[in-house]
Amino acid sequence: MKERKKLAIGIQNFRSLREQHAYYVDKTQMIEEFLESWYQVTLVTRPRRFGKTLNMSMLAEFLDCTKNSRSLFTATKISNSYVMRELNSHPVIFLSFLNVKGDTAEELLYQLELAIKEEYEKFLFLTQKESLPEIKKKAFRQIYECLCQTGDSIQKKNYLSHAITELCQILEIYYGKKVYFLLDEYDTPFISANSGGYYHKVRGLLSNMLSSALKGNPALQKAMLTGIQRAAKENIFSGLNNLIVCTVKDPEYTDCFGFSENEVQNLLRYCNAEFSNEVKHMYDGYLFGNTEVYNPWSITCYAARKKPEPYWVNTSENTMIKQALAQREKFFFQQYDTLIETGTVNVHAELSTPYYENPSDSSLWGLFINAGMVTIQEELEDNFYKLRIPNYEVWKAYQELTAFYLQTDENHFSSMLRYLRTEAMEEFAEEYQWIFLHLPSYHDLKDENSCHMMMLGMCAFMHPYYNIDSNREHGMGRSDIRLFAKKPCFPHIILEFKYAENEKQSLEKLAEEAIAQIKSKKYDTGMQGTVYYVGLAHWGKNAKIKWEKV
Repeated sequence: MKERKKLAIGIQNFRSLREQHAYYVDKTQMIEEFLESWYQVTLVTRPRRFGKTLNMSMLAEFLDCTKNSRSLFTATKISNSYVMRELNSHPVIFLSFLNVKGDTAEELLYQLELAIKEEYEKFLFLTQKESLPEIKKKAFRQIYECLCQTGDSIQKKNYLSHAITELCQILEIYYGKKVYFLLDEYDTPFISANSGGYYHKVRGLLSNMLSSALKGNPALQKAMLTGIQRAAKENIFSGLNNLIVCTVKDPEYTDCFGFSENEVQNLLRYCNAEFSNEVKHMYDGYLFGNTEVYNPWSITCYAARKKPEPYWVNTSENTMIKQALAQREKFFFQQYDTLIETGTVNVHAELSTPYYENPSDSSLWGLFINAGMVTIQEELEDNFYKLRIPNYEVWKAYQELTAFYLQTDENHFSSMLRYLRTEAMEEFAEEYQWIFLHLPSYHDLKDENSCHMMMLGMCAFMHPYYNIDSNREHGMGRSDIRLFAKKPCFPHIILEFKYAENEKQSLEKLAEEAIAQIKSKKYDTGMQGTVYYVGLAHWGKNAKIKWEKV
């Protein structure tokens, strides 16, 4: 039997993947698009786990004149392109800031030193070459030796700030060609510094380093950067006017990150995994430009395990989003609640500046877009978009965020919803009462509507199992919340809320009145099969739940 190619899940190095003869979804068309581009400096923003690092590794492998990569590109899309004449023809500096992060400024700067020192070590042999001027050998040694020293110093920071620029000049002199500079996950240190509260300590050094490498660098041929968020030119890269930013809404590189439906079907067929509506609803739904794409990390994990689960949620980094939610005020949460309740929202979103430079509602929505938490369904006008949650997998991430926003325990939150859909009503009532008892007082559970809206926000995470209506006409009135089961294995559920007039009023009787209202108003119109009438009565943080199975 012929040996089948395996999935190399987690491998982000192009050479390793190709040398292992692993299954590869061909994205080499990115090389031609980059080389044909008119822009000297390009920043591509995409969410985590959409293939940025693998693609940058591929680009470096193709261009780097110190390598022999022809066999790696055999039978790929690029192999028949005229740009093959550029294969292994240029000096390349390839850095990844993926691990340039830390709990303190000192930790982050140490990781930055390691990343740059590793790139310098690739070219240590140049210090032995007679064709390289002695003054450049000396500059190389000074920077490298400084990076090898322990401890922090002003001298080391000075060397770091121009280390990339100096290496570009050295490579141009030795190879007689200008340099391609590739920087993966450029914004990781900025995000880490913002989350760690030391952004002001490292911003200047990072800004100086990248500005000197990308602005007015005579040794630079072209540069590509990747990250989650767009750079703010007037802040991080002061005066950088040769930068083009390709966000998820722009037309460039739309087919280079993520998998098309055809690519997904081919991969799943090869792995004997089913392509179904469930898989489509779980992982599809992203729009890059006008191209519809699937999450590649999740698809490959599903292909291996044959089980449609939320894999991407376990890899996403939501620390900055959580910190931002803690800083936002009422207007943002009105929009957030609309998104959770309906799956879509119309907002002003700013993709031109990162949240860590300009913390505002619009830049936070921009972060949601770039992080893959929402996708742009329609641009209504300049910077005003209709956003939607892409798929069921991302809904799972919102469950964690909403629990954080409500300052309640996600495990109780998740358990409550599971008990509700599996007809474990006693346990549902216990979890519901626990959540209400432990919610912070400032959530203002002072009337029927506030309890209704909080529960609606939590019920929104039942979207994979239910169609959810709130305050819609059914029968002879408007029900509070109707959960209409998508599959016959789940019960239909109608939730009706009541709030006591005073603390002496019986919550048990009030909950029974809610059930009586469901019956008399015929809120169950159109529901076939098992239906639960659930009455929820409240006073302050006290709650009583009654139910009836029909």
